[in-house]
Amino acid sequence: MEVDINPNLSRLGTENAFIILGEAEKLKKQGKSIINLGIGQPDFSTPDHIVEATIKALKDGKHGYTPANGILELREAVAKDILLRRKVSVSPENILIVPGGKVTMWHTILIFGGKDKEIIYPNPGFPIYESVINYTGSKAIPMKLDSKNNFNIDISNLKNLINKKTSLIIFNSPSNPTGGIISKKDMDKIVEVLEENPHVNILSDEIYSRIIYEKECFNSFLSYANLKDRLIILDGWSKTYAMTGWRIGYSVLPKSLVKISERLNINSFSCTNAAIQYGAIAALEGPQSCVDKMVNTFDKRRKMIFSELNKLDGFNCDLSQGAFYSMPSIKDTGLTSEQMQNILLYKLGIATVSGTSFGKYGEGYLRMSYASSEENINEAFSRIKNFTNVTNWIDAKN
Repeated sequence: MEVDINPNLSRLGTENAFIILGEAEKLKKQGKSIINLGIGQPDFSTPDHIVEATIKALKDGKHGYTPANGILELREAVAKDILLRRKVSVSPENILIVPGGKVTMWHTILIFGGKDKEIIYPNPGFPIYESVINYTGSKAIPMKLDSKNNFNIDISNLKNLINKKTSLIIFNSPSNPTGGIISKKDMDKIVEVLEENPHVNILSDEIYSRIIYEKECFNSFLSYANLKDRLIILDGWSKTYAMTGWRIGYSVLPKSLVKISERLNINSFSCTNAAIQYGAIAALEGPQSCVDKMVNTFDKRRKMIFSELNKLDGFNCDLSQGAFYSMPSIKDTGLTSEQMQNILLYKLGIATVSGTSFGKYGEGYLRMSYASSEENINEAFSRIKNFTNVTNWIDAKN
């Protein structure tokens, strides 16, 4: 019997990195050796002091509901962290605690989406942007990113994309999947465009804000006071503190959106896990050497993977600036992104993600995560070199 479901749900996409992870796990169960350069999560354990603070909260009876916007102590800790790292003062009343970064993008797109609305988003970009835009009935307008421009935003193109129907623009810096960062110079120019379009709201996905490789490299839209009444910031603990499975993040919202966002929280998940909120306080207020150690390790790996990728015939890659991804062009191999993804997985046991998983402009690219050990990265490229010594990419697809 066919189930009659809401037709809007048919417009929801997925996140192919999880599909590839599932395929990789199947192959492992079949006894095959799989190196995972696909999934976007740190290969580090959550620091002990965070775990211990969470366990203590449980033992202390922190088991019940919390306010829908999160406990005050955590919102105050977030505000202090924002002042420390972004040099901007934010009221705890403008901060919402949510179970993971996706909640902020989901709620923001719901608020500004709908019939006769257009939402601009980066492409290639995090796939859930386009998925939720389509779900709301809005028109998804891709903002093309290209390796010829080092995946920087073409500001003149952005300006041309905006019209009276544009309700929201999504920015992501540092970027998943490209590893790119919006420079201060470019951000200033983008803000000038936004000033010319006061009807447009902004969602700035800054979940990788601490995973950067040059000092003073990261820039936040939060630094522009003239945007504060229409800017939503997405950030959290998942990437910075190796807490992907903990599901905790936060939104910074203009005053006008706080109540509706709280109401969305109440209607969907009630509140974020109580004990985990105390662990999140420990993360922000405790030692940060764990973050520095992880970022320094990622820095070594990104240089390694950059060097190795550019030695491969048909591959071209820029050095990523943030997050833990490289997005090499494979156009000169003559293969599509999906063909390359499948050759690497099924013939060589290397899990990566096709560029098309991040939008139509991802064709010709492949995302590789260096949130994996140096040993794994070396083994992956050893397999590729041994393979290409006896065949070529075009022959390999047959």
